[in-house]
Amino acid sequence: MQPTAKTPIAPMLAKAVPKVPEADSVEGGLSYEPKWDGFRAIVYAEGSGTSVDRVEIGSRGSKMLTRYFPELVDAFTRLLPGPCVLDGEIVVPTGEPGSQRLDWEALSQRIHPAASRVTLLAEQTPATFVAFDLLARGDESLVDAPFADRRAALEEFAGELPAPLQLTRTTTDVDLARRWLQEFEGAGLDGVVAKPLAAPYAPNKRTMLKIKHHRTADVVALGYRIHTSGRGVGSLLVGLYDSTGTLRNVGGVSAFSDVRRLELIDELAPLVERDENGDPTKGETERSRFSSGKDVSFVRLRPERVLEVRYDQMEGMRFRHTAQFERWRPDRDAASCTFEQLERPVAYDLADVLS
Repeated sequence: MQPTAKTPIAPMLAKAVPKVPEADSVEGGLSYEPKWDGFRAIVYAEGSGTSVDRVEIGSRGSKMLTRYFPELVDAFTRLLPGPCVLDGEIVVPTGEPGSQRLDWEALSQRIHPAASRVTLLAEQTPATFVAFDLLARGDESLVDAPFADRRAALEEFAGELPAPLQLTRTTTDVDLARRWLQEFEGAGLDGVVAKPLAAPYAPNKRTMLKIKHHRTADVVALGYRIHTSGRGVGSLLVGLYDSTGTLRNVGGVSAFSDVRRLELIDELAPLVERDENGDPTKGETERSRFSSGKDVSFVRLRPERVLEVRYDQMEGMRFRHTAQFERWRPDRDAASCTFEQLERPVAYDLADVLS
């Protein structure tokens, strides 16, 4: 069935693998491309002939993002050579020419209820759409075609389009893909995706393979939130010391089992800070528009216990995603847990990724 904005298609997904696989590890071979750190988007451009007169932008969950990116709607309407359905990623590049990188914070700010704010941000931090699949062209559905054919059709259909529309780079050279994994992180990308060349588009199926960066850091437990069930530790808040000796919240660690949540309450009890009445002292993390109605309070802990966590990348002075618990480190002194231990990617210009 032809995907449309009225009958949206769920995007094809990826499963995580620990390293970039060999090209011949999958029947028919693999194609590699950068993994973009943005909003996954399915673009439905409707019209007739060579004209596009209506555009909708669907999210990964098929909710419409159209109103948040008016500059992209305008670009799709003006630049696309005809009706189509594109799969890709919305990103926001920031920085001076020669040192641009993806800016997740600027992108996330685009989801705002006020139309005036959306219009302002569309001018101040315009978005780019990076296309990596073509699901329909005119009245022709390409969903059942192998990826090799869809990619060829995408290059023919949209390969010469100007900014803010871009085609992602691809390669069948595994050594180049492994180099991309290291180099492109410096431009704010978060890995590499491998796609089976012979596979049709598989909505909501983890047919693709994704390879992301995984690192470890020793951090200080500075507090915990109670689980939404009301029982046990839902997440640990963790911090690192900056160059001034200030302990800064860098993110959270979660995904504990029901049993482990309850055990942690007892384990952490001796570290709970208490007021003069003996009650646990509370703190609050910074609110965002995504957590305006959410309880952001946490139980404060004396910053004495160190744990090792796995993380993929940093966004400013915080972990980009929720970190994963690795192990407690009773051998480490909390004061030694500083930002200096973190591996920082070498800067890489986003324009070189897009070229």
